[in-house]
Amino acid sequence: MKKVILSLVAVATILVSCKGKEDKKVVVKEATKVEKVVVENNVNVAESLMLWKGFKPTGSHNGTVKLSSGAMSVSNGVITGEFVIDMNSITDADGSTRLEGHLKNADFFDVEKYPTSKFVITSSEVKEGKVQVTGNLTIKDVTKSITIPATVTEVEGIVTFKSETFELNRADFNVKYGSKTFFGNLKDKFINDNMEMSFEVKGTK
Repeated sequence: MKKVILSLVAVATILVSCKGKEDKKVVVKEATKVEKVVVENNVNVAESLMLWKGFKPTGSHNGTVKLSSGAMSVSNGVITGEFVIDMNSITDADGSTRLEGHLKNADFFDVEKYPTSKFVITSSEVKEGKVQVTGNLTIKDVTKSITIPATVTEVEGIVTFKSETFELNRADFNVKYGSKTFFGNLKDKFINDNMEMSFEVKGTK
């Protein structure tokens, strides 16, 4: 029987919101100091993903990124854990190896220098009937604190962390390619700074 452990609302794939859409943008703050997370490495990386979506004037691209490791624990309504994201595993849903290669290049996520990203949960709280998850998100050499809503459920000993889609400004994490934040005179050759992301992570209790 399905047992709902915890309800939260929104998190970890990259997009720009369209006019009239619900505002999904998260507030980015300075990272929160946190003790090393000591949780069993219990995430099933074969069934866990971070989804992303990005926009440009002529359309959009979306895809997935796998986790290389992770851990999570839920106790008395409090969730702890961390997800390590394998940036070398970026895929484009349309199968464009050219785009995948570009996303891995130094002018984008620079995966040779920064092979992983990370989301470390620092706290969670119920707010207005929902549980908000706060954590330190590291992309490249930048770590910032974000708060996102998500849902955590347990079915027959399998715990699933599923965030809602949230919007993130890549410029906050020093991802510069095609960004109006860093470059002028791009005309219609820019890529939106705001991206959408979400997580779906599965693990054992």
